[in-house]
Amino acid sequence: MIELLAAQQPDWLRLVTLQDYNARVVLAGTSLLGMACGLVGTFLLLRKRALLSDAVAHATLPGVVIAFMVMVAAGMTGRALPGLLAGAAVTGVLGMLAVVAIQRWSPLKDDAALGIVLSVFFGFGVSLLGVAMRLEGVNAAGLSSFIYGKAASMLLADAMVIGVAALLAAAACLLLFKELTLLCFDPALAASQGWPAGVLDVLLMGLTVAVTVIGLQAVGLILVVALLVIPPAAARFWTDNLRKMIAIAGVVGAASGAIGTIVSALFARLPAGALIVLTAASLFGLSLIFGRARGLLWRALEHRMLSKRVARQHMLRAIYEIAESSRTSDARLSGIEIPITAVVSKRSWDEKSVAADIARLASDGLVTRRGDAVCLTRSGEDEAARMVRNHRLWEIFLLTHADIAPAQVDRDADRIEHVLDESMIDELESILEAQTARIPVPESPHLLRTAEELAK
Repeated sequence: MIELLAAQQPDWLRLVTLQDYNARVVLAGTSLLGMACGLVGTFLLLRKRALLSDAVAHATLPGVVIAFMVMVAAGMTGRALPGLLAGAAVTGVLGMLAVVAIQRWSPLKDDAALGIVLSVFFGFGVSLLGVAMRLEGVNAAGLSSFIYGKAASMLLADAMVIGVAALLAAAACLLLFKELTLLCFDPALAASQGWPAGVLDVLLMGLTVAVTVIGLQAVGLILVVALLVIPPAAARFWTDNLRKMIAIAGVVGAASGAIGTIVSALFARLPAGALIVLTAASLFGLSLIFGRARGLLWRALEHRMLSKRVARQHMLRAIYEIAESSRTSDARLSGIEIPITAVVSKRSWDEKSVAADIARLASDGLVTRRGDAVCLTRSGEDEAARMVRNHRLWEIFLLTHADIAPAQVDRDADRIEHVLDESMIDELESILEAQTARIPVPESPHLLRTAEELAK
């Protein structure tokens, strides 16, 4: 009865609930593969060798065909996955060493070395594949699946080989996390501290070869590079912390393998490898837009907030400076009425934007609107004094340290005054030790002729 009820369930429900045996096998293999590719690909991306996986993947094809021909000559079936993967690993390593040799002992750039190795090894593999197809008494059908991948034909033994290799690669990344991190960010420092930077580099390349080889059965040599590049690239948009990045990359890779496999099983004649890559690309697109650290949406919101904050500071500083020029005694500036027309003409602003900015300042309790005039509140005067002070500190710095012309210093200070840090403020304050004022705002540098006068 239970079997009858299971047979009557929709296909999508049986797949999602993992009731189908073949779906469980393929799903386990592709998920573990995606996770391992995400972990290894993170270090590969940070090492700026993402395209090395492309050259290695194409270099595996001749190894697959040679291993097939050797096993057939030895009286075996020729389709044993461990043997085919071993052959792929051999030529993959040779391709990687060829790239390194061309980079190190020739004047060619990295892209030329990758292009040469990729095309030569892949062309050699296609030639050998044509020879294997024409051998009498030999059935070489299915070898071409290593080019495009064929996850649906994955058996339990194949999934176990992929799973064990993927877990070992992931374990190596986690155990050598500190060493690989140092290698990616500062290999010279790693070498100076006694770490075997060369050995670690070779190990990283070996992990790249390993995950590339085990990915041939699932996504093929053409698409396996996508699993090594896209998950870590997607994770980069979510965090600036490497530990979190490697975890997110593993999750994105595993999710890409699982979702792509399920969609491929639901729709006939859709290859799993292509759908896995398309799923990874979709997750990358979502990360590109919504990523919390570097996503386009968050950056646009941050830029908008920064623009509003800068406009608010400029408006408050303009009101302060107009009030400062109108002051006839040492009294506070709060309460001095400033015509809005004077504020508009201060920077050639339009009246609509000035009215909107003044309304926002008034809602924050920094200014009050009195008909066609505006005046600072006490809290508004204090905050405006800090802004004017920072602006003039930057003007002093540009005049005394950057050799900026006095006519240009105000514009340049406007661009950078919002990024003052405490150490820079302390340095600039040392120049102003001789100046005393009730409100700690220095005199405008435009009133001084030379840097010598400023120092006095």
